Amino acid sequence: MTSLTGRALRLTVYVGENDTWHHKPLYSEIVHRAHAAGLAGASVFRGIEGFGATSCVHTCRLLSLSEDLPAMVVAVDAEERIRAFLPLLDEVIGEALVTLENCEIVRYGGRTAGPDGTEPEGKKSL
Repeated sequence: MTSLTGRALRLTVYVGENDTWHHKPLYSEIVHRAHAAGLAGASVFRGIEGFGATSCVHTCRLLSLSEDLPAMVVAVDAEERIRAFLPLLDEVIGEALVTLENCEIVRYGGRTAGPDGTEPEGKKSL
C-alpha cells in the first residue's frame, strides 16, 4: 500500500441509483473503473432524498417511495491521478453531475486482505 498524505483532489459523481451502463449499475461501473485505474479508493453513498437537472424530487419516504434514489460516488487521490481518471468517466456518464474539490489527506491506511480479497478473520469493518 502506498502512503498517501497531503494535498489531494476529491471527485464526486452524482448519479441516480437506477442509472445503468451495459445493464449494470452505473455507480458500480465507476467504482470498478476507479479500482482498475489504481485510484486510492472509491465509495458509493446512497441518498435519501434529492433532485437534479430534471427537478424531479426522489425520496425514500414511505408515502412517496422512489426506486431511483440519488447516489454519489466519491474518490480521493492525488490531483494528477484524479484528472487522469476523468476521461474514463466521460465514456460512461451522461446526465451526471461531476465535481472536484481540493482536500487534504491526513491519514490513509487500509486493512490487509486475504488471498481471496476478503478481510482476514478478526479484522472486520465497522
